Amino acid sequence: MPQYKAPLRDIKFLMHELLDAPQALGALPFHAQNETADTDLMNQVLEEAARFVETELAPLNRVGDEEGCTWHAGGVVTTPTGFKAAYDKYRQAGWTALDADPEYGGQGMPHLVSNILVEMLNSANVAWSMYPGLSHGAYSALHAVGSDELKATYLPKLVSGEWTGTMCLTEPHAGTDLGIIRTKATDNGDGSYAITGTKIFISAGEHDMAENIVHLVLARLEGSPAGTKGISLFLVPKFLPNADGSVGERNGVVCGSIEHKMGIHGNATAVLNFDGAKGFLVGEVNKGMNNMFIMMNAARLGTGLQGLALGEVAYQNALSYAKERLQMRHEPRVDPAQEADPIIVHPDVRRMLLTGKAYTEAGRAMAMWLALSIDVEHHHPDEAKRKEAADLVALLTPIAKAFMTDNGFNIAVLSQQVYGGHGYIREWGMEQFVRDARIAQIYEGTNGVQALDLLGRKVLMDGGKKLQKLAGVLQQFVEENEGDEELAPYLDALGKAANQLGSLTMVVGQKALAGPEGADEVNAVAVDYLRFFGHVVYGYLWARMAKIAAEKVGAGQDRDGFYLAKVQTARFYFAKLFPETKALAATIKAGNESLAVDDRVFGLERPLVGT
Repeated sequence: MPQYKAPLRDIKFLMHELLDAPQALGALPFHAQNETADTDLMNQVLEEAARFVETELAPLNRVGDEEGCTWHAGGVVTTPTGFKAAYDKYRQAGWTALDADPEYGGQGMPHLVSNILVEMLNSANVAWSMYPGLSHGAYSALHAVGSDELKATYLPKLVSGEWTGTMCLTEPHAGTDLGIIRTKATDNGDGSYAITGTKIFISAGEHDMAENIVHLVLARLEGSPAGTKGISLFLVPKFLPNADGSVGERNGVVCGSIEHKMGIHGNATAVLNFDGAKGFLVGEVNKGMNNMFIMMNAARLGTGLQGLALGEVAYQNALSYAKERLQMRHEPRVDPAQEADPIIVHPDVRRMLLTGKAYTEAGRAMAMWLALSIDVEHHHPDEAKRKEAADLVALLTPIAKAFMTDNGFNIAVLSQQVYGGHGYIREWGMEQFVRDARIAQIYEGTNGVQALDLLGRKVLMDGGKKLQKLAGVLQQFVEENEGDEELAPYLDALGKAANQLGSLTMVVGQKALAGPEGADEVNAVAVDYLRFFGHVVYGYLWARMAKIAAEKVGAGQDRDGFYLAKVQTARFYFAKLFPETKALAATIKAGNESLAVDDRVFGLERPLVGT
């Protein structure tokens, strides 16, 4: 059975040496006189989190996959054996309240700390982790735009974990295109609304782990404009609360079924039928999409962490297997007395393992950089600093979601490959990691949609201003370290790629302005553009990590080989993975021309309308 060990050594390196998080957080007005930013306290919290996920959640991962969730008549759903008991321990220990507002019972810890917890949860048991994960998204939206009355009623229960939350967007006919949703809302005239419609693919939409579920639902009020401009956001509880906050009568929302999926079997993916269910407006009328994006952006970062986390646990197990599995002979022999050598000595196995290590450690660095930036965005007293952090978060969020989940799935596949035939056998657990990782590339906006968001909205829409700010950060780092001989190869590659990213952006931007075909030009290159951009960000972070590590090695402060591993993994990344940018540049320059084929290529007898 697979094992998981939280990568605390790497986490602490990133938190204290790369990001200097305690100093950065100490400048922010967290509650209780900044005690939450204390180094020792954060370390203690993360060490206890590691203990919990390793001992309570990881052992349930196989159980959840094999048992799955069960739908019963009347819309009742039961979760796998042990899931509810683990959630009760999680809630009672206060983990649901970790970074929540103290006004509603939260602990007010930095987002950075909760972000690290989320990675650990997902590595240990991704299906289980989605129950509290969706609740946090509902908390974020309600905390940001909910009325005082709704906050007072629902936030304490969400923070304590007594109630869980969902976000209900997708409908049978409307996935990414939310402008065509049919769920309707009717004003009851008493401050509430009747919500009617069907939502599908609702993660944690029905279960037995909490006494109530708070659904945040997109619906259209009668008379509202067509498209996304006419969508509002409503809070629809499974049970209507009594005046004292206890659970009252059942609302008109029922789970019609749960999906039978490729992976994440332990999470209930529900079809929810709303039949005149009582709901309450969250935020302003017709501003539902804006308000839901508070949840969506949090969910996209969380999904990126799923990719990172599954890559980490798959890599850990592949590494362990490669050290023990004896196959083939290597020259020189590791142990001539043995009939074969451990497969970790073979270059191709090392390639697969180093690919997992390089992408995972860079992904963790980006995730923690983003989390710290979110803390700055929300809490820094200087408005300019908040705006600067917000721009960085907006720019990198689609990269975090797409690049990290693409890499995470690829790492899971490579790690399975390390096992050879055993990787295809269920008992080793590697095939579950592959199945579980696949969904992260699809939900919360497919990775193709993330690429369009990055290129179309985050880069081109503001004339490249956010990109230019990031380019300035990269350029400053390159210039500050020009005399460092050890970093020189990395800085050269990074500088050239960063400059090329700017020139490619200009080429695509010019094509985008060239009449009706411009949108297709953007669409055709967006995925490759995002991957190129992801490599530039990872290259920057690897260069920074290599600089710190090389200095430690040079000063004789590397007793366990940790810093040497950083230096050598950086070398591998720039030699074997970063050169992908050259191929991506070529495909970006190729544009839409090769995709504009005759429709008969796809078996169509006549051209499609408008082509």
